[in-house]
Amino acid sequence: MIKIVAVGKIKEAWIKDGLNEYLKRLKAYDKVEIVEVNDISAPETNSNKENELVKEEEGKRLLKQIKDDEYLILLDLSGKEYDSLEIAKFIQNLYDTSHNKITFIIGGSLGVSEEVKSRANHILKLAAITFPHQLCRLILLEQIYRSFRINHNQPYHK
Repeated sequence: MIKIVAVGKIKEAWIKDGLNEYLKRLKAYDKVEIVEVNDISAPETNSNKENELVKEEEGKRLLKQIKDDEYLILLDLSGKEYDSLEIAKFIQNLYDTSHNKITFIIGGSLGVSEEVKSRANHILKLAAITFPHQLCRLILLEQIYRSFRINHNQPYHK
C-alpha cells in the first residue's frame, strides 16, 4: 500500500482531475490513498518563531496520520534526487524487503518540522526546482505510476 499524506486541500479542478486519473491507473498495481491535513495560514509577515510554530502544528497533524509500521519518505529539497529508473528501483526494493506500507509526506509551504524530518526513513527530492505542494502530489503520483510500469516491464514514456 502506498499513502501520500499532504498538508492542505487541493482546490484546482485540473489538479484534482490529474490526481484521480493516476489513482485510477494505480489500482492495477497497489492500493494508493491520499490523506490531506489542514494547513495553517502563514502570512509573509510572520516572524521566524511564528513560522516554526506553524511547521510544528502541521507536523503534528501529519504525524497523526502515520503508523509505526509505515516506511516514511519525506519529500524535501534537502533529500536525495533520483531519476525515474532509480525511483522505480528504490520502490521495488522496499517491497522486496517487506516494506509494503510506504508513506510519502508532502509538507506545507514552509516545509516540515524537525519532528517530521526525524521520523522519516528516507528523504527524497523531486527536483532541484521548487514546486507548489499541490503540484507535488500530481508529480509524485505520476512518478509512482511510472515506477510500477517500469517494475512490471511495461512500456512507459522515456
